[in-house]
Amino acid sequence: MRIAGSAALVTGGASGLGEATARELLRRGGRAALLDLPGSQGGRVAAELGAAARFLPGDVTSEESVQAAVLATEAAFGPLRVLVCCAGIGSARRTVEKDGTPHDLASFRRTVEVNLFGSFNAIRLAAARMVANEPNEDGERGVIALTASVAAFEGQVGQAAYSASKGAIVGMTLPIARDLARHGIRVCAIAPGLFDTPLLAGLPEDARRSLGAQIPFPSRLGRPAEFASLACEIVENAMLNGETIRLDGAIRMAPR
Repeated sequence: MRIAGSAALVTGGASGLGEATARELLRRGGRAALLDLPGSQGGRVAAELGAAARFLPGDVTSEESVQAAVLATEAAFGPLRVLVCCAGIGSARRTVEKDGTPHDLASFRRTVEVNLFGSFNAIRLAAARMVANEPNEDGERGVIALTASVAAFEGQVGQAAYSASKGAIVGMTLPIARDLARHGIRVCAIAPGLFDTPLLAGLPEDARRSLGAQIPFPSRLGRPAEFASLACEIVENAMLNGETIRLDGAIRMAPR
């Protein structure tokens, strides 16, 4: 799928991996709508990116928000051909805390709702529009890139909810790719390791360096631009389908 001239919707596009992906899509000649929460920096980012970008305030867990975003993307930029799902949240709670308190169910449910249900909500609504696209010379009508995590494979202490949500994204990537293959829509997931995103930005610099040193090579935190590059490669390489790609510098997470 050629990015140049294609319309993309990026969830979580106001910061971190999503913002970097939107910027790279535009650098390669694409057009991108950024779906993120109303209180995010999406408006500022879209203004910086110019006429080839739009900020669409909304919530990925809302059918109405995502449906409106899909239609607004098409109204602004033409047929939707690319979806990149980067919206997500984290949580850190033990199954039973040291004081004997059980993991609260509400936070577990919310993490899964945003990370998993939010991704699938965007997938189903975007794919429903992509199936009507004219196919390109390879028969492609659309490409979907999801964000998993190495926590899907090596979740650490306190990551039960987060790992469950990201493991489910890994688990649904292949069946959705198989399901949408007859429509010429490809689906892949990226499982990033330790990346320099707003999630880690609040840590002291020595803690950030310590995290980076855990990565075999390169021994540093990943750069959002490196995630964005892989997301764009997924869009442009027609043989990438149904796969979850680790982007982690060969790290394998320890229990804690």
